Amino acid sequence: MKEKISVIVPVYGVEKVLSRCVDSILAQTYENLEIILVDDGSPDQCPGLCDQYAENCSNIVVVHKKNGGLTSAWKEGVRHASAELIGFVDSDDWIEPDMYERLEQALTQQGADIAMAGLVFDYEDSGYPPRKETNRMDMTVYEREELTEIFPMLLNDGSFIGRVLQPSRVTKLFRRRVVEKNLELWDDRVTVGEDLQMVFAAVLDAEKICTIPDYYPYHYWYNVSSMTGGYDPGYLEKIKLLRERMEAISDAKEVYDFRPQIRNDFLSLAVMAVKNEIWRNHTDSFLEVLKRVKQMCRDESVQEALQNHTMDRIGLSVKLYLHMMKHGWYLSCYMVTKVFFSWYYRKTFRCE
Repeated sequence: MKEKISVIVPVYGVEKVLSRCVDSILAQTYENLEIILVDDGSPDQCPGLCDQYAENCSNIVVVHKKNGGLTSAWKEGVRHASAELIGFVDSDDWIEPDMYERLEQALTQQGADIAMAGLVFDYEDSGYPPRKETNRMDMTVYEREELTEIFPMLLNDGSFIGRVLQPSRVTKLFRRRVVEKNLELWDDRVTVGEDLQMVFAAVLDAEKICTIPDYYPYHYWYNVSSMTGGYDPGYLEKIKLLRERMEAISDAKEVYDFRPQIRNDFLSLAVMAVKNEIWRNHTDSFLEVLKRVKQMCRDESVQEALQNHTMDRIGLSVKLYLHMMKHGWYLSCYMVTKVFFSWYYRKTFRCE
């Protein structure tokens, strides 16, 4: 029999779509699966639904815990996993039937520690076409020496959000050792970039990784309303925490100095934070929004990144936006963001 895989599913507030997720895992062609449903203190009917699945399926284990967030949930799942191979699926998504068979086959054949596939963003609005995303890696197999050769561009290749490493944990199959040894490094407080901190640390410990080209078995469910809404006033502080934790991981591993790349990644996210404030803050007045944009751009961490970033492959529009943030052209940031997103969403969603 093939080696067992433990598939960890954090569950919170998804009673309407939980069955779609769990049923897609039960439908896997890979038979030796353990499914661990981690109820993260869900306030709806999910705890009962999880228990019903466990009663009906002998390979399903349910863990009930106090709410602690996504990272704490999947870490708890790892602690209860009995297999040496570990995968993750989020409870509002679903997977193709052959996903784990393909990932296990690649990982086993290559003797790798991590096998990687791609994903598809499936949007709630059927008028918005699915979008594929994968690793920006040229090779299908990376021995340790070849892996270290791409360290200089792993998190940022000089472009805007230029991650060569696709950070989603859900598109990957891991050997337990590269997950379990890093549990203490993955901070439960991180709520933006949870997967990035997880996959980054695991990859740095891997002796070999492999990728499956042009294969997109994971379906990430994207609610379109969250694209045009979803204002997060704490986004800047969250990405500052992510930067802190990524730097801590880089320092702990001592295999390469990733701090310049982490700075570049942080600055890319800081641009998105400013745009989030301008486009999605529908409650505060224009002057209040402009004041918050000013505070964000003047933030010590943002200014440090603006002064010292090493992104040399960014286009003119990004260069201009960074220049405006750096030199206090806050009104220009506001106007450019409003004009661009008004045009983008009118074009994309055919708004009247």
